[in-house]
Amino acid sequence: MKFTRNNFKIAIVGGIVAQIIFEAYAWLISPLLFGPELQPAKLVMGLFQKYLGISITYPVAFGIHAFIGAIGFGLFTLLFYKLLNGRPILSGAISGLILWFVAQGILAPAMGREFMMGFGAYTQSSFIAHIGMALIITLFIKWRLSIVRLS
Repeated sequence: MKFTRNNFKIAIVGGIVAQIIFEAYAWLISPLLFGPELQPAKLVMGLFQKYLGISITYPVAFGIHAFIGAIGFGLFTLLFYKLLNGRPILSGAISGLILWFVAQGILAPAMGREFMMGFGAYTQSSFIAHIGMALIITLFIKWRLSIVRLS
């Protein structure tokens, strides 16, 4: 399992692509399928207020979540891609499942919400979003690495 600077770049670009697709899903598709828009920036705002005593605006919280989604999620997913020997579906599913659990099973309850928010529509949509985002990243990584190997 070797990590290179190029792997990190590819994972981050994949994270950016996935974050853009996530935002389209969160605002346009989730309301059609599940009802609620996904607005994780509100969770970020609440966490900053509750644990740091800092009020941040929605745009700042949105930027923080987008940064974490693009960079953090990209690199976290790369780790599983490497650990599972380049199996994009398995690594995407596992990393997405872990991050979904962190969001809904740890962070949401840290804000006083019910565990996994009662497995309601928001949590179900969040599941699709986290798994989908991780799959986009791992498939992007596989695609970009195959291009690098060919050149």
